[in-house]
Amino acid sequence: MTGPVVGDDGVARCPWAGTTPGDMRDYHDHEWGRPIAGDAAWFERLSLEAFQSGLSWATILRKRPAFRAAFDGFDPDRVAAYDDADVERLMADAGIVRNRAKVLAAIANAGALVAMRETDGPDCLERLVRAHAPAEPPAPRDTEQQQTTSPESLALSKALKERGFTFVGPTTMFALMEATGVFDPHLVGCRRRR
Repeated sequence: MTGPVVGDDGVARCPWAGTTPGDMRDYHDHEWGRPIAGDAAWFERLSLEAFQSGLSWATILRKRPAFRAAFDGFDPDRVAAYDDADVERLMADAGIVRNRAKVLAAIANAGALVAMRETDGPDCLERLVRAHAPAEPPAPRDTEQQQTTSPESLALSKALKERGFTFVGPTTMFALMEATGVFDPHLVGCRRRR
């Protein structure tokens, strides 16, 4: 059980952010739990959360520039048009996580997003995710109180699967909701908590 930790700069943060400067602390301070906008941004976060499954977020964060280059800036229209040659190109790219199931899921999810956008309009993924915001957001005081799933993330997972998305389990969707500021994920006592 760990509450917020104070870094070398005297600032209290969630413990995973570390106590010294670095990628994780920067991500914690400037991105995690903050709203994003636009289909490409939402598709990127959805994809990276799926690629992170079973790995550390630090690994994904380190590889994020390579992911952005490999997946055409996570433009859903471009990724949805990928073919077998693109799959092989991605599988040969040492800069990203080379997991065939996850690569195929990213391409399938791009197609699902494009199809969803045709019926529901732009920003439909954001609206769908935000529609599953918890009525009573969690307010954990320490790591023992933090959740990894919720009824809302389970419902979001189901809604996305019904629309053809894959690799969108409830734990991954909970992480997506945290990362994109659908609710404030920071521990009570963390400087970033609203």
